[in-house]
Amino acid sequence: MTAADVAVVEELERQLFPLDAWPLQMFEDELAQPETRSYYVAVDALDRVIAYAGLMCIEPIADVQTIAVVPEREGQGIGTQLLTLLIEEAARRNARDVLLEVRADNPRAQRLYRWFGFEQIHIRPRYYRDGVDALIMRLELDRWNGVPGSSGTTPTLQTEPTAHTEEPEDVR
Repeated sequence: MTAADVAVVEELERQLFPLDAWPLQMFEDELAQPETRSYYVAVDALDRVIAYAGLMCIEPIADVQTIAVVPEREGQGIGTQLLTLLIEEAARRNARDVLLEVRADNPRAQRLYRWFGFEQIHIRPRYYRDGVDALIMRLELDRWNGVPGSSGTTPTLQTEPTAHTEEPEDVR
């Protein structure tokens, strides 16, 4: 993700997460901290942003800040690929654990995270603006063996729909 992507990403953020959307300034602030932040976008063949993800890493902990895929591209492996990039970036930055928060009412995202090896370690009551709890999940990187069901290598982001999918993509 670059500064040129921020306006589009923020617009998608408002559409995808109307109650908890990050303001434009938050994305700008995140990108201004490359020593501890890594942000990515996935674009389609027409160069439209279809997904985005971000990581904060302050040794020994990394935290998935955001991950989202536009609804019409869910189920195509894009979220899986972005989550893989975040985890591998955390490992490059010498993190021992990757943490994230997920809505308690989002079982699809929870399944994806569990599929990757994340385990629930805590609950933050009423964390989201609408009063929904957040589940805090952790992946211990010394137990990370790569994408589930693959050789452990990072897949290349697809820019066209694929028929293959193993897990859902509507994650954050």
